[in-house]
Amino acid sequence: MDTGGLTIDLTGRVAVVTGGSRGIGRATAEWLARAGARVVLSYRARAAEAEAVAATIAAAGGQARAVAADVRDPAAVVALFDTAVAWGGGVDIVVANAGVWPAEPMPLASMPADQWRITLDTNLVGALQTAQEAARRLRPEGRLVLVSSTAAQRGEAFHADYAASKAALHGLAKSLAVELAPRGITVNVVAPGWVDTEMTADALAGEARRAIEASIPLGRVATAEDVAGPIVFLCSPLARHITGAVLSVNGGGVLCG
Repeated sequence: MDTGGLTIDLTGRVAVVTGGSRGIGRATAEWLARAGARVVLSYRARAAEAEAVAATIAAAGGQARAVAADVRDPAAVVALFDTAVAWGGGVDIVVANAGVWPAEPMPLASMPADQWRITLDTNLVGALQTAQEAARRLRPEGRLVLVSSTAAQRGEAFHADYAASKAALHGLAKSLAVELAPRGITVNVVAPGWVDTEMTADALAGEARRAIEASIPLGRVATAEDVAGPIVFLCSPLARHITGAVLSVNGGGVLCG
């Protein structure tokens, strides 16, 4: 059957995925590779996990490289893109996924300055530096996707640092979408709700998980793959006329109070 171009084929594209050693980043790197992209995935400290992701991609017939890069360090971000250009000949797709979520609830009035600074340095400044380098390096018709959170859309009490850092990405993406549109580059945001990853494991334990699931209209917590799919879609030619958008991937959770 003729698919009429309704398959996602990223053959010949080179992708950079930050925070690619686990969770959403891992799933995204693997799915981009399955679609044919050559993938450079970055990690801050989890070298073994990142190399395992690259090995999994290679075993499935894809191409991937794991590169150490702390997105809080602008020089490391430049080096990450240098590696991608040297290895793949250019950059076509960038997924700014690296981030942290301090799991311990903390009232804003009591939040240590260091916690606020670390969260914003990673989630916002890191994404900003990644986006800046993407703006410089992406080839025409490129794709930039920033990974945000439902917390950016509805707030998250006792996690104001996280919500604020992610909300800022929405303004960043909308602004950059206009700047890069003349080159055919799209800039979008994916905003997941609860996702079953190592980062959220403690928060999703026991009765807490059942309460969270009850608050989601679709009745379940997302898998990392549930988020990777929409990211890959936004990176594909099928989404060529979508830019400056925030795609919610939360099972309808943002609709409920």
